[in-house]
Amino acid sequence: MSKKTKILIAILSIVAVVALIVAAPSITRAVNTWRFGIQVAHDETDYATLRTVEDTARAMIASFNSDSLTWEQFRDSEVQEERNWANAARMRANRTAMTYNEFILRNSFVWRFGVPNDIFMELPTIQ
Repeated sequence: MSKKTKILIAILSIVAVVALIVAAPSITRAVNTWRFGIQVAHDETDYATLRTVEDTARAMIASFNSDSLTWEQFRDSEVQEERNWANAARMRANRTAMTYNEFILRNSFVWRFGVPNDIFMELPTIQ
């Protein structure tokens, strides 16, 4: 390699280093802006998933409670039709409980910071 080539490479290297030093804040700002955008999108997705799972769980609990109360109210009735209502309510409550328990198992990952007090980890079946 000739002396001129070595000098040219040295000058280009110095220019490249100076350009990187001057551009570093802009590059850092661009990377940070990109990372912030991804984090915001991730947080919004996590919150939306959490709200959906919690709302679904609460709706299933309300349905279970309603059917359980119907079962309790009419199970010992002397009227056959009311006992039929009770049995239908018991079947719905048990189906809801099984669906709920499976739903909670599949979505338990969303409560990494704790489960709300009004959401149960399991619903019992009615015998």
